[in-house]
Amino acid sequence: MLEILNLSVAYGRNEALRKVNLKVEEGKIVTVLGANGAGKSTLLNAILGMVKPRDGQILLGRDDITLASPSERVARGIVLVPEGRRILITMTIEENLMLGAHLRKDHAAVKQELDAIYARFPNLAERRHMAAACLSGGEQQMLAIGRALLARPRLIMLDEPSLGLSPLFVAKLFELLREINRDGLTVLLVEQNTGKALANAHYAAVLELGQVVMAGEPAVLAADPRLQEAYLGRAGDGAHG
Repeated sequence: MLEILNLSVAYGRNEALRKVNLKVEEGKIVTVLGANGAGKSTLLNAILGMVKPRDGQILLGRDDITLASPSERVARGIVLVPEGRRILITMTIEENLMLGAHLRKDHAAVKQELDAIYARFPNLAERRHMAAACLSGGEQQMLAIGRALLARPRLIMLDEPSLGLSPLFVAKLFELLREINRDGLTVLLVEQNTGKALANAHYAAVLELGQVVMAGEPAVLAADPRLQEAYLGRAGDGAHG
């Protein structure tokens, strides 16, 4: 579905990504791991078109979208659930959800999908007309994912979705990601909870200082002593910051 070829991104003289190559196959969960500052968020922002690459290509299917605008990429089915969720807390829960459907004209289908989101997240349904400020961090994350789903994406990207969540909501989050993936949605996940990410992904890549240093089957990476020492010893329980 998505292929990143020799992608390089720089902020001034600071090279955030260096010749990154990554394939995201349709119907799979792909996770990108790495410490703070490794370039993970830059990669997602480059895929969405929020930052321009210095070099390389981004292919969606057979189409080169390297120079496409962010709105064009959203229209083609790429959505991002950003770090920190970016919920508009003074707007109602339903108004936040409907922001995800702002490009859509199929209003009857949007209504059906909104009802399905409420069925999936009864806590949101009960307070749909209340300001989003009433939600806990975990509930806000579910709201952010629901908003993204209303864009009817082909590829959903999530930037540190478990950050700051209780263990209960982390478990719910990964259960939800498995569910939407089983429904056919392709997932690209940036996550510092290395143990959870590897346990739920079909493919994994590790970024260090803007470069892919390891990639492959999650079980193989999880057994690698380098990954265990760098991440799993501290991050397997979600404690790594």
